[in-house]
Amino acid sequence: MIRSRAEWMRHRGLPDWDAWMGSADLMAARATRPRTAAWLLVHEDGSVVGCTTVSAVVPDEGWNARERTESALYLTTTCTDPAWREHRPGTRLVTWALAYAGEAGAATLRRSCQGPGLLRLYRDVQGFDLVRTVSDGGSPTHLLARATNGGPPTAGSLWDRRL
Repeated sequence: MIRSRAEWMRHRGLPDWDAWMGSADLMAARATRPRTAAWLLVHEDGSVVGCTTVSAVVPDEGWNARERTESALYLTTTCTDPAWREHRPGTRLVTWALAYAGEAGAATLRRSCQGPGLLRLYRDVQGFDLVRTVSDGGSPTHLLARATNGGPPTAGSLWDRRL
């Protein structure tokens, strides 16, 4: 699935496709390590459609001292299979992560990204607010946040449906 995403990126001339391709085995291995909170979106036929990591560890980049003390979880290393794009697996993962973070007592779900395409997706489609953009001399990193919904999923909800 990760390699499919990297190929999709390469064919569209998107940056970092080679980094995704090179780290595919490591990213896949994280899903099997008990100490890592990696989550998979799996179709009923067993196909892995998406993956993400939810962490309580504050990333090094960009969050100020006050924000580091706030109740938040961080969504990282999200990847989806482009063959399932019409089903919006990334949005399904975010919907699930918001409920998960709320159940865990976090008031906010945060994430970061580079590039205008992901910024538009996370902000305009998935409902994250842009907190700020930071740069350490490299590519700008956009820091985003979204309030959690504070409750468990309900029957028939988006994340309960099979793809």
